[in-house]
Amino acid sequence: MSDGIFIGLGAPDKDGGIPQTLNLRRANRHGLIAGATGTGKTVTLQGLAESFSALGVPVFLADVKGDLSGISMAGSPTAKNADKLVARTKEIGIENYSYADNPAIFWDLYGEQGHPVRTTVSEMGPLLLSRLMGLNETQEGVLSIAFKYADEQGLLLLDLGDLQAMLAYCAENADTLSAQYGNVTKASVGAIQRQLLQLESQGGAHFFGEPALDIHDMLKVDDQGRGYVNVLAADKLMQSPKLYATFLLWLLSELFETLPEVGDPDKPVLVFFFDEAHLLFDDAPKALIDKIEQVVRLIRSKGVGVYFVTQNPIDIPEDVAGQLGNRVQHALRAFTPRDQKAIKAAADTFRVNPDLNVETAIIELRVGEALVSLLQEDGSPGIVQRTLIAPPRSRLGPVDARERAIIQSISPCADKYDTAVDRESAEEILAARGQAAAAAAQASKAQAEADRAAAAQARAEAKQREQQLKEQARQEAAAARDAARPSSFDKAIQSATRSAASSVGRQVANELGRAVFGGSSRKSSGGLAGQLVRGILGSLFK
Repeated sequence: MSDGIFIGLGAPDKDGGIPQTLNLRRANRHGLIAGATGTGKTVTLQGLAESFSALGVPVFLADVKGDLSGISMAGSPTAKNADKLVARTKEIGIENYSYADNPAIFWDLYGEQGHPVRTTVSEMGPLLLSRLMGLNETQEGVLSIAFKYADEQGLLLLDLGDLQAMLAYCAENADTLSAQYGNVTKASVGAIQRQLLQLESQGGAHFFGEPALDIHDMLKVDDQGRGYVNVLAADKLMQSPKLYATFLLWLLSELFETLPEVGDPDKPVLVFFFDEAHLLFDDAPKALIDKIEQVVRLIRSKGVGVYFVTQNPIDIPEDVAGQLGNRVQHALRAFTPRDQKAIKAAADTFRVNPDLNVETAIIELRVGEALVSLLQEDGSPGIVQRTLIAPPRSRLGPVDARERAIIQSISPCADKYDTAVDRESAEEILAARGQAAAAAAQASKAQAEADRAAAAQARAEAKQREQQLKEQARQEAAAARDAARPSSFDKAIQSATRSAASSVGRQVANELGRAVFGGSSRKSSGGLAGQLVRGILGSLFK
């Protein structure tokens, strides 16, 4: 195995030009490819990528303009500018230059030009999602609470539908969650939901779901030992720059969390090219830039090299730029004060070459030329050299639809990711809980209504029984009174009896009066004593 990748031929010395070679054992120390539009950045990127692949190193690159897919096909002597490239190889001194293809796997977040790339909402995490949706600190806090609660409750957040359902639950239970986790307001939840709708309209729904990408599928080599070049179709994705930047950062984070520590291997485990790198940092909050800087700094020990490709070197924050040891600087233009600042900044980052005025050279570089400074064996930066870049051997230009379809059909990932899977997760579970709660509430309501009806029926029956008892008592009382009252016959007998008794009594009294008082009956009976006796006796016979 070669110890390095030939970049191009530097300025001549007494023995001729100085070959500029990228040391494989230092290739994981990251790098920068910068230059104005049309200066040859894409050719440099493609040449590096195919060289890594030929040495058994898998590569990931974003095809922003749609032309890097040609790396999967061999170049052609009839291609546009082929004669200029051949002439450059002779100027550099490359012998036996020939065209060659490279093993490639096409990926596409939208699933149109390659295998779909998916991840789950849980794997993305609240920090990157907040960056993706442009949330403020308060909204990010609410989103973090939603993630924490879902994790504690075993609710899988796989796609945007799951997250929407989780947020709706948080809004409905804001008071309970606020007491346990901190302030959760319906206004903040509503703002997050609106941002989710925007994300979905930008194609975010394609990115979140299953089957999720297995990072190891990007680390494959073919049967000839060449590393696969993973080409992400990013021409459409570039229309959603936040989604593009967040996806690339997520991919780096996944690599960092998945891969083991290897230190400085003999060759990188993977080389990662960030094209249009400024999109990572435009309007990014400090916390996110810190996260990028942390990942870039630490992922080196996982054997992953990260190469930023951008038009202007000052697009890269200083903390990140300080991690980029291998540098290829194509021409810059000095049309504006910002351009002039970029030229000075680029010149100051190189190790001084006493024979080269860097600031002047940056402006004078022709297409295909660059200022190159690469890490040496001991890890120190090499002296910057004005270098003619070696052209790639693969096609400079896109593949057509038929070629893409053929490459897709022989992909080692064919059929693994092409069909989406929707298993039970937070959305389904919360919906089932809601239905169960609604059914329980309906049953409770029905039971309450039944209980009220039963109680009303019982009261009616009790009132009816009470009325029946009252009526029964009244009837019994009336019957008792009727039974105690004498009948007409009895009254007649009683009247006759009283009359007879009264007559007898009077007669007895008269007789007693005459016997006691003597005298004629009329006089005796007319006396006071006689009347008294008659009255007493008469009352006894009544």
